[in-house]
Amino acid sequence: MQFRGGQPGFLKAVDEKTLGFADFKGNVQYVTVGNLDENDKAFLFLMDYRHRRRLKIWGRAMYVEDDSELIESLKLPNYEAEVERVIVFHIEAWNWNCPQHIPIRYSEQEVAALQARITELEELVAKKQQI
Repeated sequence: MQFRGGQPGFLKAVDEKTLGFADFKGNVQYVTVGNLDENDKAFLFLMDYRHRRRLKIWGRAMYVEDDSELIESLKLPNYEAEVERVIVFHIEAWNWNCPQHIPIRYSEQEVAALQARITELEELVAKKQQI
């Protein structure tokens, strides 16, 4: 499947062994749809850079365009993009992978909070130097 990403919670549990996510109208390349038409074997590679964790999930995937109830259940709240279809992923195996070579990355919010704290500490240091 082609790379997917989104706000936290975009990948949802449908049941004990099934994941799903909304597939939004986009660049009209249909890479995932075309690949799934040929071969339903798929692989999810889920990264948590902040905590240096990587989960690999193997299974079979399909796209669904005509199940309004399923599509509605996989929509993202407060996200206005039009859902074109959903991708349903049936899990066959999974494995937590070694974190050794995963670089630590921080979210924009974490960086902003750290920058605000640095500014606050610099102001405190400047005040102390004036005394």
